[in-house]
Amino acid sequence: MPLRLPRFAATALLCSGLVASALGLTGLATTPAAAQTFTDAQRGEVEQIIREYLLKRPELLQEVLAELEKKQAVVEAEKAKAAVQTHANALFKSARHVVVGNPDGDVTLVEFFDYNCGYCKRALGDLQELMQADPKLRVVLKEFPVLGEGSIEAAKVAAAVKLQDKTGKKYFDFHQRLLMGRGQADKAKALAAAKEAGFDAARAERDMNSDEVRASLEESLRLAEALGLNGTPSYVVGSDVVIGAVGRDALRQKINTARCGQTSC
Repeated sequence: MPLRLPRFAATALLCSGLVASALGLTGLATTPAAAQTFTDAQRGEVEQIIREYLLKRPELLQEVLAELEKKQAVVEAEKAKAAVQTHANALFKSARHVVVGNPDGDVTLVEFFDYNCGYCKRALGDLQELMQADPKLRVVLKEFPVLGEGSIEAAKVAAAVKLQDKTGKKYFDFHQRLLMGRGQADKAKALAAAKEAGFDAARAERDMNSDEVRASLEESLRLAEALGLNGTPSYVVGSDVVIGAVGRDALRQKINTARCGQTSC
């Protein structure tokens, strides 16, 4: 998961910086050696000045913390880009995933999802519209079961189903049926969706505990950890990591950026 500096810790660092700045302005800390000569009375006086100033202008802390969070977001985005590059083969070319949309598309969108994720259910419509409107879009779906035992069981069945359909056509039918089904997804719901989509449900039940299915899910979980994903749905579009159900328009902008370097091509 991406690490963010807690607000109380950021505040402490900010106040430390203000102390150092104030000491410098008063001429008491022009060098590291000089800083070691402060008396308790001098330090207490400076801290009191800063305290009174911040009490008069508490909005200053909010402004600085907001700026700090922006900088942290930039740092995290760069780390995510580096992680995408490092794990590009597993993300975009793994033999264990199924591709839907255009298998030869010029832009790949990878979605990490959980079959019990309400936001994933709502985001399915965004994905369907994007695929319908963009014949050059390549989509990779990766199970990321983080919402309990039912999610793990459903993901195992899904990974087993993929063994029966490398083209992704029947798999996407199964995927939509299970994701949009009523109630909590689990083994029974997943096997029923597999049967409805025309798969051999008995074979899927046998395969769901196979070494290949285990390796497939472990690969997805390792990728999610490496990318700092902390929720579903999460996406990789080009070199960008997008966390959360950001909506169709935001995803389209990411796709366009990957395709032509601009949010609108």
